[in-house]
Amino acid sequence: MTDQLQQPATTTTEVTDVHQAVVAAREHFLSLQHPEGWWKGELETNVTMDVEDLLLRQFLGIRTDTETEEAARWIRSQQRADGTWANFRGGPGDLSTTVEAYAALKLAGDDVEADHMVTARRWILANGGLEGTRVFTRIWLALFGEWSWDELPAMPPEMTLLPAWFPFNVSDWGCWARQTVVPLTVVCTLRPRRRLGITVRELRTGRARPKLRPQWSTGYAFQALDKGLHAYHRRALRGLRRYAMRHAAEWIVARQEADGSWGGIQPPWVYSLLALHLLGYPLDHPVLREGLAGLDRFLVREQTAQGPVRRMEACQSPVWDTVLGMLALRDADLPADHPALRRATDYVLGEEIRVKGDWSVRRPDLPAGGAWAFEFDNDNYPDIDDTAEVLLALDRVVHPDRAAVRSAIRRGTRWLRGMQSRDGGWAAFDADNTRTTLRKLPFCDFGEVIDPPSADVTAHVVEALAVLGRTEDQAVRRGVRWLLDNQEEGGSWFGRWGANHLYGTGAVVPALVRAGLPTDHPALCRAVRWVEEHQNADGGWGEDLRSYRDPAWIGRGDSTPSQTGWALLALLAVGRHDTDAVRRGVEFLTASQRPDGGWDEPQFTGTGFPGDFYINYHLYRVIFPLTALGRYQRAAG
Repeated sequence: MTDQLQQPATTTTEVTDVHQAVVAAREHFLSLQHPEGWWKGELETNVTMDVEDLLLRQFLGIRTDTETEEAARWIRSQQRADGTWANFRGGPGDLSTTVEAYAALKLAGDDVEADHMVTARRWILANGGLEGTRVFTRIWLALFGEWSWDELPAMPPEMTLLPAWFPFNVSDWGCWARQTVVPLTVVCTLRPRRRLGITVRELRTGRARPKLRPQWSTGYAFQALDKGLHAYHRRALRGLRRYAMRHAAEWIVARQEADGSWGGIQPPWVYSLLALHLLGYPLDHPVLREGLAGLDRFLVREQTAQGPVRRMEACQSPVWDTVLGMLALRDADLPADHPALRRATDYVLGEEIRVKGDWSVRRPDLPAGGAWAFEFDNDNYPDIDDTAEVLLALDRVVHPDRAAVRSAIRRGTRWLRGMQSRDGGWAAFDADNTRTTLRKLPFCDFGEVIDPPSADVTAHVVEALAVLGRTEDQAVRRGVRWLLDNQEEGGSWFGRWGANHLYGTGAVVPALVRAGLPTDHPALCRAVRWVEEHQNADGGWGEDLRSYRDPAWIGRGDSTPSQTGWALLALLAVGRHDTDAVRRGVEFLTASQRPDGGWDEPQFTGTGFPGDFYINYHLYRVIFPLTALGRYQRAAG
């Protein structure tokens, strides 16, 4: 690939600076390893996790003053100057998040005439009030009599009985959505109302309910369907209703994980506890007892100047953090048989899932084994992305039990190939989970509810299979074609699970090169041009999460260590280590490194639901700069 801006060769001083940065980052990361071999950084999200934890405890009658005070301190600390709460650092205020935070602080005893409450209330009323909030927020309000169940979308439990071939059956939903929807069918059918002790009626605007959409439109059809389901709720067949409720309860209980969670993520966990409790499960029942106890492991507690705070993680990422960290350490020239990598390999091998989960509904003939999950315990829902990175990591270590490593890689390769979707791409948890009509249901106003193939996951699988010597495999060829067909017009790739086009492009370019595309391929040239055109004046790269909804933000945002790492990975993959763009990016990373070898990154660069829910992975700020600097150091000699 030609470059008219080619710069002189890298100087010895620059290489020395990079080497020192790599060594410092490597030692810092090694110091964070758990004695059992894994790494896990905090997954920071927005305050709805903390609010809904308090509301759950209020509903169950187990909320304590200490829990409330500590959570309230954290929630107050996250309020912005305009009175709102955002869904990511530096983002715009979010109505539903702000309503929930206001309710929690009022529950904690904050004076409604205090400045921070007045400011929040004014903003809420000016931006739609309770009437403008999302369905999930209004469900929480309905649980305490602050909203009418009649004004919520109908969720009949009979839908859990639909066969796999019928539209809107449980398997049509993404795994995170189906685990949330099934318990909500119970909650929304029983329509409970319990005492909150406060009211938030002052947040109502009095706005009338929206009218039906234009006749013959899809929206009209689904609104009419919802109206019909509400009518059915009042005249449901008693025998069928009882059977559906029992079936839903059995479905929920069967999917509880060993740590007491459901899916290792907060929303289905909370709603499953609510549903089972409403069906008569006492709090000391083993299922509820283990579920409530497991929540404690998702708590982060710390001391602040205002006093102790507690906040909830929405999820935990030990497998993901561990295998990405193993790859970063190898790129940073840590020996393949280093004790830290041996311990990490032992942990990863022990986390292999060898039982079938919900993925087998679409792939019944695919044998179990060779799959890994994101979390500590999530045997029902291993994911394709983690499995691909596990195989890449296992391929780069030297372990005493080489036969066990080779066998795990062989099983993982089989599982990845079997989980390819019909169109040639790979999704995160399921194959062919693409029924887009689900997005139009009145219930689905927050977050993605299906799991179609994405560029970042497909790239990771293509890279893993290519590294394992399968570049001529038909599955890889189809994956490459999917990636080429899904390149954005500007040259980037959309990032489903990371922010956003920088993440997608940083994953796809190395994968295509590994799969055999020449570095001067037109698709790669367009990608390189896009990356270089979006470099910031300080030498780094950043992309604001608003890019998921506003194209003006694509490739734009404050420079961050992780996103700079992603951009450099794309440029280094095509051999552009000796260019001004790469040199400036490397200088940004070395100049912004902390004395302890880490980096600061308050920005959220991880994605749960594009446009709605985001994550700050606290180890991304170390893993990706270390990976990029290690690869640059090798390329620069």
